[in-house]
Amino acid sequence: MTAPERYPIRTRILHWLTALLVFSTLFIGFMMVNSLGSYASLRAVHMTLGVLILVIMVTRAANRFTHRVPKLPDTVGWIEHQLVVGSELALYAVLLAQPLVGWAMVSATGRSVVIFGSLHLPRIAPFDADVFFILRQTHSVLAYTLVVVIAAHVSAVLLHTLTLRDGMLSRMTFARRQRSPHPRAGVPTADTPSNSAISRTLAAADVHAAGCGSNNAQDTGRHGRPRRHR
Repeated sequence: MTAPERYPIRTRILHWLTALLVFSTLFIGFMMVNSLGSYASLRAVHMTLGVLILVIMVTRAANRFTHRVPKLPDTVGWIEHQLVVGSELALYAVLLAQPLVGWAMVSATGRSVVIFGSLHLPRIAPFDADVFFILRQTHSVLAYTLVVVIAAHVSAVLLHTLTLRDGMLSRMTFARRQRSPHPRAGVPTADTPSNSAISRTLAAADVHAAGCGSNNAQDTGRHGRPRRHR
């Protein structure tokens, strides 16, 4: 089975950078729920990571819809192909919506989103307690939805990679691939010692044949008739 085509290097970098930021943001978000003493500092980091995810996802969306996507392995059927495309689009939608909902939720409290400790972003929602409540619930639902979609995505990739061994994961990794063996592995090439030995044997056979031809010529008379031996 031939190795599947990889994504471009820029896509792979954006993918793993997004994964790192998303896992960090989810982890900090769940810690915020159970933390009181460090809530303010965790909230500041959470907002900064969320805005970074939004910027990267906008870049990824532009990259995704302006460049060709590598073909999926042959082990992926038509129905599964539709599921892969649908889950990918759903993941993009959630990762774009979640930071925006969080941004609007903070804006609904009457405060602005602060990133990197001092950079204030404009408010995108009115100051309203009911709006804040709806956005907060939506933010929580999207967080759990994101966990489910990511778990399904990782499970499908591992299933193909470990069970079907079709190289699904290698489409997005940076590891150097091993070269495939020569298509005629049993036939020696010009650089192999066995081929050199064969060449020397053939050369020796040619010399021997030439010597035999010379002896036969000496035994032939001037007019082409065999010379009689007394």
